[in-house]
Amino acid sequence: MSETPAESSANPDFDAMTRDIAEVPAVEVIVTVAVNLMSAAAVKLGLTEEGDAHKDLDEARKLVHALAGLLDATATEISSFHAAPLRDGLKSLQLAFREASLVPDEPGQGPGEKYTGAVYG
Repeated sequence: MSETPAESSANPDFDAMTRDIAEVPAVEVIVTVAVNLMSAAAVKLGLTEEGDAHKDLDEARKLVHALAGLLDATATEISSFHAAPLRDGLKSLQLAFREASLVPDEPGQGPGEKYTGAVYG
């Protein structure tokens, strides 16, 4: 019995997906995850066109912290070509978080500052 198109889209070809991911260099996976974390954090900080519609500083804190941890853990694994813009983006998010907070964290206590050190404007 053959699958209908609806059934085949509901049951992805995991073997093909595994083959596809096997061909992706680790640095590309790391950068993609970092960019996704940055994008999600920007949304939760209200930095998108929708502004405050999706703003949630608690969620933003978690995302920025996760991004900082990822960049810290992979600092020696990805080249400065990839790392430098990601670190710049992280710092921008940390500063945006500080600006958006009604009660700013003490220096060194903001999201991700455990990994980056205190961030100042």
